Amino acid sequence: MIAFFEKMNELLAANIPFVAVTVVDANGSVPQEIGAKMLITEVGLHYGTVGGGKVETRAIKEAQNLLSGAVDGILPRSKKGRVAKTHFANWSLDRDIGMTCGGSVKVYFETYNTHSWNITVFGAGHCAGALMGLLVNLECRITCIDHRPEWLAKLPESAKLVKRCVDDLPAQVASIPPGSFVILMTMGHTTDKPILLEILRHWPERPFPYLGVIGSRAKAARLYKDIKEAGLPSQYSSLFYCPMGLPIGNNQPQEIAVSITAQLLQVRDQLGGVRDEMDELALNLTAGE
Repeated sequence: MIAFFEKMNELLAANIPFVAVTVVDANGSVPQEIGAKMLITEVGLHYGTVGGGKVETRAIKEAQNLLSGAVDGILPRSKKGRVAKTHFANWSLDRDIGMTCGGSVKVYFETYNTHSWNITVFGAGHCAGALMGLLVNLECRITCIDHRPEWLAKLPESAKLVKRCVDDLPAQVASIPPGSFVILMTMGHTTDKPILLEILRHWPERPFPYLGVIGSRAKAARLYKDIKEAGLPSQYSSLFYCPMGLPIGNNQPQEIAVSITAQLLQVRDQLGGVRDEMDELALNLTAGE
């Protein structure tokens, strides 16, 4: 059992998505005892066993479906409609698994490292470094993009953080995962501007729930003019935060990072509340049909 938790901690530290599978109840003739455990990643069995043969094959398939967001073709959901991180399966070995030995088994699945909050940061300077130092402690996946390898090397080492060194920063916009929070904090207006315009040019088909550009109100005014000169709709000026961050702290990189992180959490939680209300309304409508 100690080895199981050691392997589990290794996966947690490496930020590898996985499912812990546990036999929580069994009746009759079953291939493994209560408490049997195994770890499943996207590529298959990582460690342990819940009995081998058909039971284990079914459990691995179910765990991988859970990692990809579906169990038996249906998204497992909590009472508020959120996609669940856990799942119970109650299998009759002859009816559900196709075994002749009879009996039944209950299996509990629990996912880990399946973060859905993606944050993409353009720029790896002083403020970005301070921001990364905070974000790596949260449940998120971060991609930091810069053309300066020496600055990327200064960022924290974390399995949650991907460092991408490229020369053409605007070209990276196309690779931003849908639903990401996007932050522009490069060397200045000259390098932030083309990234922002590239994002806004594709906004109708690829919008982001949060878009922020570091800078002052004077920089924001300059960006509004850039949007107009680029022939983009004037209302696009309201699609991003500049200055970004809550109105707290001073201009030290560490305090700027705190204010930005606070705003990211605020927007994330507001979006979560809206989704909860929509999910609950959908469930109520379904129940009333």
